[in-house]
Amino acid sequence: MLPSMRFCVPSAAALFGSLCHGCHSRARSLSFRGFSWSPRQISRWNGRDSIDLPPAENPRILITGGLGQLGVGLAEILRKQYGTENVILSDIKKAPPEVYRSGPFVYADVLDYKNLRELVVNNRITWLVHYSALLSVVGEANVALARKINITGLHNVLDLALESCLRLFVPSTIGAFGPSSPRDPTPDLCVQRPRTIYGVSKVHGELMGEYLHHRYGLDFRCLRYPGVISTNTQPGGGTTDYAVQIFHDALSTGHHECYLRADTRLPMMHIGDCHRATVEFMQAPECQLSLRTYNIAAMSFTPEEVATEIRKHLPHLKVTYNPDSVRQTIADSWPVRFDDSNAQRDWGWKSTYGLEELVSDMLSSIRDKKTNAGLPVS
Repeated sequence: MLPSMRFCVPSAAALFGSLCHGCHSRARSLSFRGFSWSPRQISRWNGRDSIDLPPAENPRILITGGLGQLGVGLAEILRKQYGTENVILSDIKKAPPEVYRSGPFVYADVLDYKNLRELVVNNRITWLVHYSALLSVVGEANVALARKINITGLHNVLDLALESCLRLFVPSTIGAFGPSSPRDPTPDLCVQRPRTIYGVSKVHGELMGEYLHHRYGLDFRCLRYPGVISTNTQPGGGTTDYAVQIFHDALSTGHHECYLRADTRLPMMHIGDCHRATVEFMQAPECQLSLRTYNIAAMSFTPEEVATEIRKHLPHLKVTYNPDSVRQTIADSWPVRFDDSNAQRDWGWKSTYGLEELVSDMLSSIRDKKTNAGLPVS
């Protein structure tokens, strides 16, 4: 049996993970969504000499929640590598014209299993990137909706990945940890116990994905993202959103009111590093992965530290601090720094942006966007 090849029961369950170094995948009885498969029924798929391996093809990729902070940029990178038509962006919102022009875009509601299944079957999807979620602050304001999207939607995606033998990526977050977790640094494996519905749903996703991998061979992959900083979209209800808004304010009004204390240190990452980590992790052979969920790290800073770095470019920036009790409580329960040594060792992860590079890039990118849009720049 050749290394790094995946064998699955067609249109049924992903009972077989990628096979590395001659390891056998385990066939077990599986029942879901009206399908039932026993070891007797699938025994013919386990024979070493009876399987004809198809030639390698580019993955066919579906991205849910694609109009959020991360989807459009990730689609652009994946389309350059695998072809425009092989990467399908989706959301429940109408996409702006430039997104339609850039490649395939479809409507996809993660709460509608039939809709998702039709998309996967009709488009021959092999990889699924699941970005649909309500973030920390928005989730606390609407727990019922967060539970529905972040948990029920996740279960639909997990079931579909099993049925259609997909490689599934589901991001997790610094919010998957709580006040009883070790904070500096936070390792991959430790007590988590988050206290937000966002964090609880992410821990649930990590554990469900790992269970289905070990039980049925689902190729589940998960990265715990730090706060991600980009110019692609407006802040969307996360606790780390100040680290995006402060750049816009610095170039527009010259004043930023921060909802966290000046000394609140949190892990952060430039979106370029975030996209690169996601692509490299999705491309890594299964035999290199000792875990299914990894921390990834780049830098950690406080609001005062990022403001000080911005003032090297814009000395007039004024920052006032008016801590919001909900966001501050959440931030105080999150990691100060991530330990990502396992990601570095297993699949070669290494960040490229530090605080200085991040600030220079953010200011340059926002300034260019404002200038091109005919907006004033402070």
